[in-house]
Formats: sequence, C-alpha cells, structure tokens
Amino acid sequence: MAQFFINRPIFAWVISLLILLGGTLAVQNLPIMAYPDISPPQVTINATYPGASAKVIEDTVTSVIEEEMNGIEGLRYIKSESSRTGTSTIILTFATGTDTDIAGVEVQNRLKRVEARLPSSVRTQGVNIDKTRPDFLMVVSLYSPNGSHDATDLGDYIDRAILGEMRRIDGIGSAQLFSATYAMRIWVDPKKMASFAITADEIAQAIRNQNAQLATGELGSLPAPDKQQINATILVPSRLNTPEQFGDIILRSSSEGAIVRLKDVAMVERGANSYTAQAFLNGQESAAFALKLSNTGNALEAAEAVKAKMAELEQYFPDDMSWVVPYDTSIFIDESIGQVLQTLIEAVFLVTLVMFLFLQSWRTTIIPLIVVPVSLIGTGMGLYLLGYSINMLTMFAMVLAIGIVVDDAIIVVENIKRIIDQEKLGPYQATKKAMKQISGAIIGTTAVLIAVFIPMAFFSGSVGRIYQQFSLTIVLSVSISAFLSLSLSPAIAQGFLKTETKEKKEWAFFRWFNQGFNWFTETYMSQEEKLFNKRGQLITMAIFVVICGLVGWRFASMPTGFVPSEDQGFIVSSSLMPSGSTRSRTLELTQKTDAWFLEQPEVERIITVAGFSFFGTGQNTSITFVNLKSWAEREGMRNADQFAAAATAEFMKYSEGSTFAFNMPPIPGLGNSSGFDFQLLDKSGVGTDQLMGAAFQLVGMASQSGKFAEIRPDTLPPAPLLTIEVDRIKARSLGVDIGELNSTLQIALGSAYINDYVEGQKVRQVWLQSDAETRSTPDEILTMQVRNDQGDLVNLSEVAKAQWTEAPAKLTRYNGSPSLPITGSGSPGVSSGEVLALMEEFAQTLPKGLGYEWSGQSLEEKVAGNQTTLLFSLSFLVIFLVLAALYESWSVPLSVILVAPLGILGSIIAAFIGGLPNDIYFKVGLITIIGLSAKNAILIVEFAREAEGEGKSPLEAVTEACRLRLRPILMTSLAFVMGVLPLVLATGAGSASRQAIGTSVVGGMISAAILAIIFVPVFYLLVRKIFPRKLKHYEMAARGMEINDD
Repeated sequence: MAQFFINRPIFAWVISLLILLGGTLAVQNLPIMAYPDISPPQVTINATYPGASAKVIEDTVTSVIEEEMNGIEGLRYIKSESSRTGTSTIILTFATGTDTDIAGVEVQNRLKRVEARLPSSVRTQGVNIDKTRPDFLMVVSLYSPNGSHDATDLGDYIDRAILGEMRRIDGIGSAQLFSATYAMRIWVDPKKMASFAITADEIAQAIRNQNAQLATGELGSLPAPDKQQINATILVPSRLNTPEQFGDIILRSSSEGAIVRLKDVAMVERGANSYTAQAFLNGQESAAFALKLSNTGNALEAAEAVKAKMAELEQYFPDDMSWVVPYDTSIFIDESIGQVLQTLIEAVFLVTLVMFLFLQSWRTTIIPLIVVPVSLIGTGMGLYLLGYSINMLTMFAMVLAIGIVVDDAIIVVENIKRIIDQEKLGPYQATKKAMKQISGAIIGTTAVLIAVFIPMAFFSGSVGRIYQQFSLTIVLSVSISAFLSLSLSPAIAQGFLKTETKEKKEWAFFRWFNQGFNWFTETYMSQEEKLFNKRGQLITMAIFVVICGLVGWRFASMPTGFVPSEDQGFIVSSSLMPSGSTRSRTLELTQKTDAWFLEQPEVERIITVAGFSFFGTGQNTSITFVNLKSWAEREGMRNADQFAAAATAEFMKYSEGSTFAFNMPPIPGLGNSSGFDFQLLDKSGVGTDQLMGAAFQLVGMASQSGKFAEIRPDTLPPAPLLTIEVDRIKARSLGVDIGELNSTLQIALGSAYINDYVEGQKVRQVWLQSDAETRSTPDEILTMQVRNDQGDLVNLSEVAKAQWTEAPAKLTRYNGSPSLPITGSGSPGVSSGEVLALMEEFAQTLPKGLGYEWSGQSLEEKVAGNQTTLLFSLSFLVIFLVLAALYESWSVPLSVILVAPLGILGSIIAAFIGGLPNDIYFKVGLITIIGLSAKNAILIVEFAREAEGEGKSPLEAVTEACRLRLRPILMTSLAFVMGVLPLVLATGAGSASRQAIGTSVVGGMISAAILAIIFVPVFYLLVRKIFPRKLKHYEMAARGMEINDD
C-alpha cells in the first residue's frame, strides 16, 4: 500500500483531507458530557398515603407494588422506602443499556394490574412513574433581597410561573419543589364542631357538594324546536375562589332559618399546601426547586437551557424577587472537559518537542505532527457513527492516543531520514526502501494495539461502558494513524524531505545531544552483547522470573477500587435530629451548621432544605448543598473530600443531632455519596429490632477498626407513635362505623385533600384538617366525635384509648427483603476495595437469618473486580493469536508477549508511589501498557526477522536490530511519556481521574522502554534457539521459498 501512495501523493492528501473534513463535521455534532450513560437506568414509582405510618405504607402500598414488579425483563434490583411522612418510593434499577421507555411501559402496565388493591387515598393522590436519573442536576433558588416576599410567596411563584417552563426544557426529566405553594386551608375546631353536633365527614361532604364545577348543559341543545333561535352553554357558578366564599359554605340549616356555616366551626385561610420542606439560602428564608435529567438528557445542554430560560423569565418577576443557582453539577462537567482539552494541547506541544529533539529537523518533525490532528479529528467521525459523545473517557483516550498516533509516523520518517543520511539515497528512493523495511512492523504493531483493546469492547454493564468508550476510541485513532503512516507520511516524505548536499551545521545543543546518545548507544550495545551468551541469558531469565513473581505478588496485594473520588466543586451535608424532634429544633441545628459553612474560606454559597435528606423525610431531617468556590480560587485550600471530612469532624461536636458531610459519587447515578452502599437484609423475618441491632453491631466493628472515616446506618431512628386502639365490639354496640371513625381521624390528623379551586389561572387544592392547637395532645384527639347509626355523636374516648409506643420512621426493602442500608467511606489511604472486604468480613458475624448485598457504585466495583482476570486473559490471548497469524509461527510471538510483565512492573511501582488503587483507570492503563510494550518488542523482533531473512545469523540479526531500533524505540517511548505527563501533573476539576490513568501509564511506559531493549533481544535468541526449525519454515515461507519436510 505504501508503494502505491508514494507514487500517488495527491491521492494520499485527498483521503486525509476527507478524513479531516468528515471528522470536523462530526465533532461539531457530538454531544458533550462528563460520562456516557454508565449508570444503570432507573424507573421510580412514587405514591402518597397522607397520615399513614411507615409500616402501614409498606404493607398496603410498597409491598403490593413491589411484588407485581418482579420479573420485568432487564430488572437488576429493586429498592424501596416507606416513610412516616406518607410517601412510598420504589426504585427499579435495570441493566445498563435497557430502553427506559419500554421498561416504563411495562412498569405502567403492571401498576395498572395492582391499582385496585391500593388504598383509595393512594389512588386519589395518584401513583406516579418517573424515568429520570436519580441525582439532582442543579438546584435553583428564588429569594427576596429586601424580604418583602415570604417563602410561600416565592414557592407559589415558582409553582405557577417557573416549574412548567422548566419541565418543557429538552433533557429535563422532573422538577421537585422545596417549598410550599398556596392552597385553601380549612382548620376545624373540634369543640365548635361538638357544640353544633357536626362531624368531620359532614364538613368534607359539604365542601365537595358546594365547591364543584358541573357540566350543566346547553340552552337550545338538540333536538330543539324549529323556532329555537339561540344555542348557548349554561353555567351555574359553583366553584368557590376565596376564603370568604369557603367560609360561607352551609353545613346545616333548619326550617326556622338557623344556618351553620363553615366559618362557624373552622378558620379558613389561603395557606400552604404542604409543610414538608423549607428552604434557606445562605441562612435566609427562600424557596428552591431541584431539577433532574431525563435518562437521555445532556447535562451541559440542559443546564445552559435552564439558565437561559431563568434569565428570560426574570424580566417578569415581581419586584424584590431574584434567583441564583446555588448547586450546579454541570459546572464540574464543563470545567473537567476544558481541563482535558488543555491537557490535549499541552500533550501535543510536549510530543512536538521530543520529536524535534530526536529528528533535529523541522521538515522531519512536521510530517508526524500532521498525522496528529488528522487522526484525532478523524476519530470524531467514528465516535459519531458509534453514537458516542465527547466525554471524560473518550478525551482520556485521545490524550493517550497522541503519544500512540505519532509513533508510526515517527518510525517512518526516522527510518527514511536514516537511509538518506547513511546511504545517501534521494528522498524518493529512500522512502521506497524504508517503507519496505518497516511496513510489516507498522502493520504488526497496529494489529497488536487493536487486538489488546478489542476484548474490552465486549464487556457489558456499567464497567463495560467505560471499557467500550475508551477502547474503541483508541482503536479508531490507532487505525487511522496506521493508515496515514502507510499513506500520507511516505507521500509527504518523498517530496518534502531533502538530501543534504553539504555538511549540515549542527546546533551546539543537538551536537551535544547526539554525542551523548551515540555514547549511550555504544555503551548499551557493549553491555547488551554480554547477555547474548549462555551465562548472560541464564542471568537475564532469572531476573525476568523474579520480576514476574514480584509483579504477580504486588498486583494481587494491591488495594482495589472503582473510580477515584473527585473534587466536583460541591459537597452535601445531611442532618438528623433525635426521633420526635420538631421542625423548630431541627432549624436550631441547621442554623449552627449553616453558620459554620459560611465562615469557611472555601465556601461560595449554601442552600439548606429542612424536612428533606438522603436519610429520609421528616421534621427531624435537613440537607445542605454546599457550593465551593472555583478550583482556581481554592488553590492551596482543602479539596472536597478534605473539606467534607473537616465538616463532619466539626459537626461531631454538636450535641443536638447527627450531621454528616460527604462528597458525591464521581459517576452520577451510582448512589448518593462517594462511599460504599451496603444493604443489610432480613432474609428470614427476624424483625426490625434485630435488623437495627445487627446494623449497629456492624457500625461498631467498623468504627473500632480505624479503617473508616465515617460509617452510618442510612435510616431514621424509630419515631414516637401514638396508637389509637379501637374497641371494635364497643364501637359496634354504640352503632359507630369503623370506616367513618377512621375517616374522621384521617381528616382531623392526617390532613385530607378534598377537591380543587381556581385562583387566577392556577388550579389549587383544598385541604381539611383540625387546628394545630386542638390536636397537640392525646386527650384532645380523644375528644373528637363521630356520628353513630342513630344520628347521635359519640366521643372517640368512649370507643378507643391512646397508647404511646415507637415505630420505624422509615422502612426500606431491597429485592423484596426488609433491609437497612449502611453507607460510609474509608479513612485516608484506605481504598474502597479494602473497605468492601472489611465489611464482608464483619458480615460473617451476623446472626442467622441476616444477609447482605451490595448496591450502587459498590456493586459495580465488585463486578469490575470479578472481570479483571477475564479481561487480562483475553487481552494476552488475542495478542498472541494476532502475532501468531502475522508471523505464521507459534513461537515467535513468545519473544514479544513476554515483555508485558516488564511494563506492568512500572505501572505497579508508579501506582504504589502515588498511593493509587487497582481501579478501573489502572486496569485501562495496564491494557494500554501491554499493547505499547508489545509494540516496542515488535520493532526489534521484526527487524531481526528481516535481517535473518537476508542470511544473517540470529545473533547478528538481533545485534543489528538493537542498534537500529534503539533510537526510534526511545524516541517513541519518550514522546508517549511526555504526551501523557500532563495527565500525571493535572490539577483542578477532574484531576483525580487524569492522575489515576496517567500515573500508571507513564510508570509502565518508562519501565517497558528501559527493560524491553534489555530483555527482548535475549527473548528472541532463546526462542530462536528453542524453536529453530519452526522459525526456519516461517522465514522460508515469508521469502516465497518452497518448504520441504526434510
């Protein structure tokens, strides 16, 4: 192929320009995101049962729905939560790659089948299906700078003027309001009701009857008389709009004209529809809403669209109302991609310097430099066709590819230049001869690199997505680079390089460098030749065996992990007060934690939401989103992990409640924090108490080990429960209907949704509940009345009694079993793999009937660890088979593949020095090093084989190969190291991932380059000595000679 393009240089240019053009167009249309769709897709089911306890919701709602969901195709695991606040949340997690639209339809169909079995209140509220990603994209806050708007004003404005606009933005899956909106609140007084002999059920029914919009009919509707001249719709206004109108609702009237109105027994006001959540921006009252991405949404595009829409809506805001984004995950994505692009530019610059240092001519340097943009931009066309994006993984692959794609072009121009200088041939003849010598090596090295990465593309799941994005990006860039090295590079060289007609004056630095390199070459050759005798080979192989043993031992003992924790520019803090604490007590704690955060130099702003947390919802919970200053402003300060640890240490001093600060997981969608997710399971019905006891036993063991920075049961403590025990026999004897009694209690205590009313253009809700002052003690509750079948009122105290006890505030289930999640993270220097192993060790002491499973990021880490052996085994096997096919020999590939442990040694040493675990990025780095180590070995083996084909002895052939290939091996290796060096030295957003992959690759490349030039020649001689006949057959076949059996 090279000979064709040498004679057709314009053809080579045209193909290269087409690749460049196609890649440019593709890159402009590639989406930009932090990571591809790595996290498993989820479908969430939300149901509401006002006033119900966690146990009631679990028994009547959660377990009923869960049971029906089992068996959905692609379902991986089910997590559910039943809360005392009246909510049921069921999260269905599917295998990576599952179409959530199809899964959502299946979930909807199954939900329809069980809907009739759910309580009527649940059906009235509606059961919602949410196909969004589980984590928040951003939180937007509205505030009143001068305080003229209270939180309900702000929240109501968000609800009626903003949320609808947000939900229509492409990529936004859902919007959650952290504030109240306006509703018609009817606060009944049981004492006044008793004085008028009116029950809560009667009030509710009166509101339904008198606040209803009915379709009355038409005037002159068909069939109509022939003389009918007018047709009009008839409207009987019956929908109420104001508190005064609701107050005038007639509850009872008599023939004497006595009327009892709603305002006689209740206070009616325009109040809040919910008191669940309350938001504070930098400690000041505000309103906020959180946005989640749809499963197919692009974070950067969606976040930009949200900000643009908010800026557009701002012009319609009432006076003294402003907005801010206190929590925005897209900033990290944008900054990370920008940092990788900067790394890409730095890598190109450093690689250019290395090439110029060795080639010492701008003409020879510019040829491989042309290959870089064509290869990288052309790769964009492949990414577009594969449906990939510009993300951290593909960009990492691009950075590594810079050092790889120039290798082949460097080898081409270096060989051409050597022939021109040494043999005094013209550029055209030198190019033809050079390409005959090295075309096989280029094809072989490219085949090996492709072979080493291809197995990664066939892994499934979240880990497989990481491998696929990385490996196929490398394969595309290497393939294009190899093609250009066999087409464009020789086409340019034959016309662009020149034969020096007179002695070229060297720069002093180059003269010094060349003299030093010549001295190094002679020293290397003199020492290397000492290893070619039998004694030297024995010593070399003995050292190699020691290296292999060291690599195997150290690799097996390396701490493991999934992906490194990243400083994403924010942390999250979650507070939990003792059970039974009221909102006011919770706010006392959040005021203290907010004040501490705002005093820290790293903090830009915070948004706190009382009543919501990752532990659960309730009056005793809160969550704070802490937005840190930019990475540049925080240079020299604490990173996110360090800041979270410092915050947690500070909050441990607060006696009011428990507050934990934590970093978020580096890959969105894999949990609520960057630590582990351990699911303690009740497999045999031992009960909540034993489950809780076992959880605290595990937490205690972990705390005593000193290996955990934090560990906690991810649940709420048992909450006070007032049990109303009804004497059913006595109730029946008094003619009290149990259903009506329960309805009365629900309306009075649990807040009953009655129907709707219209205010302006907004449909709002009507809620009925007893006044707070009349339901604050058990005695007040027992004074409530219910009507019996004789029409008389019966006090609740006559048929029931109240008893205090405790009940779970939150009940969780995992794959159908009662569970208690435990979350936490390792101490500094303790890898996530070590933490998982310790938890599994502690779990061996669990009582009979209890088990455990991993979830979220921890589950993915376990899957990744189980795939390690298969990944490396496949890589080695495919490399061997490709080399065997190329060389038509089962023995020659051994001299190449034996070099792999030499590169792995450097990666392991670099990881040890850097304190890095054996995580996904380390494995990717090892695969890269295996391929590059083999590539260096091929350069020596291929030249030695060619030399033997010309009639030289194996010793002469390998000696010549060592001398001729030393310079290009060191040049390409140094170019690769310098290209990857910016990853190792990375700072700022996403630096942990860049350092993780860069460190292992640089360490491996250095050891592979240094040790390969020592060991590979010895490997070749040994293989040549052990398998002489097979090698001879290969050489004869390669030269087109007939092979005889004798």
